[in-house]
Amino acid sequence: MILEIGFILLIFLVVTAAGAIIVKDLISAVIIFSAYSFFMAVTFAQLNAPDVALTEAAVGAGITTVLFIIAVYRIVKRKAKD
Repeated sequence: MILEIGFILLIFLVVTAAGAIIVKDLISAVIIFSAYSFFMAVTFAQLNAPDVALTEAAVGAGITTVLFIIAVYRIVKRKAKD
């Protein structure tokens, strides 16, 4: 059972990592990267590392995503001015 969950998480991690690299739209890449961070947090929780999972969820999926969205918004806003 746990091996199956680990294999499914591995597939999701590989797909989201590849998707974040392949996609051309910046906002889509940020959202896919956020999903990747979420799956990493779940993977750490499955590996019995709750402190690392909590940190990954808070920093990786939370704060980093917000900062990336703000950065993309500012880039798009600056391009619109020019």
